[in-house]
Amino acid sequence: MTPRLASARPLAAPALALALALLALAPTSGCRGERSFSDGDRRAIAALLEAQAAAWNAGDLEGFMGAYEDSEDLVFTSGGAIRRGYATTRDRYRQRYGDDRSTMGALSFELLEIQPLGADGAIVLGRWRLRETPAAGEGVFSLALRRDAEGWRIVHDHTSAAPAPEAPTPERPAPAEPVAPAPAG
Repeated sequence: MTPRLASARPLAAPALALALALLALAPTSGCRGERSFSDGDRRAIAALLEAQAAAWNAGDLEGFMGAYEDSEDLVFTSGGAIRRGYATTRDRYRQRYGDDRSTMGALSFELLEIQPLGADGAIVLGRWRLRETPAAGEGVFSLALRRDAEGWRIVHDHTSAAPAPEAPTPERPAPAEPVAPAPAG
């Protein structure tokens, strides 16, 4: 025997009427959930990266990784290599820097620009500097971030290191220090 749905029909008309009434009362400018990129978004992105550097400086690799989208779609590019996926990125950081304060060193970021890409995307351009570790260095980065239900997350990281200064050799000595002029006398 087929179940009868006729008993549900009387509820359909009032539900439809309620839905139409709510739609008619909704403001037309915001009924699609429109939002735009704001100064609050810039502050949230800057705070995310500040928290990321603080986690690194505390030797907390997992906390540092919290700024990245935990997805196989994450792209990390550095040293001429393209890596995909959250686990691959985390493993690369762990291989290169370890996962404690003594090997990770002290990281700082200088944010140069946060450029919106619509309401839920942004590109960040900046400089990084790592000290107090054998892997010390500095360079630039560009990050693509996307806003999701949990907030802003890095979905693409392109980081490059500045070339290390070359050590002086007999053929190429260190530049001479400027000499102060002798006092007139």
